[in-house]
Amino acid sequence: MADHDPTAAVKESHSRSPAEGSDHSSPNDPSNAAMAEFHLNIEVGSDQDSTFGGSDEGGSTTTTSLASSVFDYVYENGRRYHKYREGSYALPNDDQEQERLDMLHHIFGLVIGGALHKSPISSPHNVLDIGTGTGIWALDFADEYPEAQVLGNDLSPIQPSWTAPNCRFVVDDVESPWAYPASKRFDLIHQRNMVGSIANWPRLFQQAFDHLAPGGWYEAQEFDVWFHAQAEPLSEESHIMKWQTLLDQASSQFGKRLNCFDEVLTAFGGVSFENVTHEIFKVPIGRWPKDRKLRETGMYLQAQMLDSVEPVSMAYFTRVLGWTREETLVFIAKVRKEFQNDRSCLYVYCHFLRGQKPAAE
Repeated sequence: MADHDPTAAVKESHSRSPAEGSDHSSPNDPSNAAMAEFHLNIEVGSDQDSTFGGSDEGGSTTTTSLASSVFDYVYENGRRYHKYREGSYALPNDDQEQERLDMLHHIFGLVIGGALHKSPISSPHNVLDIGTGTGIWALDFADEYPEAQVLGNDLSPIQPSWTAPNCRFVVDDVESPWAYPASKRFDLIHQRNMVGSIANWPRLFQQAFDHLAPGGWYEAQEFDVWFHAQAEPLSEESHIMKWQTLLDQASSQFGKRLNCFDEVLTAFGGVSFENVTHEIFKVPIGRWPKDRKLRETGMYLQAQMLDSVEPVSMAYFTRVLGWTREETLVFIAKVRKEFQNDRSCLYVYCHFLRGQKPAAE
């Protein structure tokens, strides 16, 4: 096993990592009182949100009240999926998935020493967390910056009903036209774990750029969905190699590719961001590193991968590739076993990409 720092960061501007993609809180019960309040306060696809105090001056109000159907879910292959914009996202949103997402939040913190972001912000006023998931990043950011108003959006209403006074959540599709008021531009827009969720990256980044305040930052935090072995390259017979190849095929057919960071970089470079920085961290999977902190990160990421294989795979394999649930479960059991093998010295790349809107428009 090579003894070097697997989290060495490489800083670039609009460039690819050394690993080229080609190498291949529980949901609330709507019947309880807390959810009733959440139901009344949250909005869908609104141009007027409670965080920022109303629509833009002189603009018409097109707020759509949250319909009860938004709290409906789709059940498939033993997992629960979102109902709003059904089928546009391939991963579940049930309790098990929420626990996985919260663990991933912890892993991102381990990768960058407990920080929530890499962008050099000081006193943000308005902050947007797109695809907020359980809302854990938005809630932690609201605690760390009590003067900021933090808004998180997602297709699933799985965020807590009781939040910090400066944090709100809305059910919305980030790929739809953004209708946030022009008078309330964002000082930071944060993206995490959005690979596999976006069909049109150039449109997303352009909309984000348009809704940033002058001098505001956009930051993307993403793991590759492509895995490597340090001891020796993964062979074509490796179950992990077969799995990630099938995932790449299925997610591409789905129209929202998972292994897409090359596309993300290209799209980001097509928008007029300044001070663009791309940091890449090589993160171990398993207990194989000698360094104590790296071994801790690897331990958590290995547990994360064992929890991830099934929810990441199931919809792609059954909906797109036409596998049965039983065939999928048999195959992913072999993948999970391979992720448990520390002798392979598995690792993955994690990307932190950020750019600033010019201070003078």
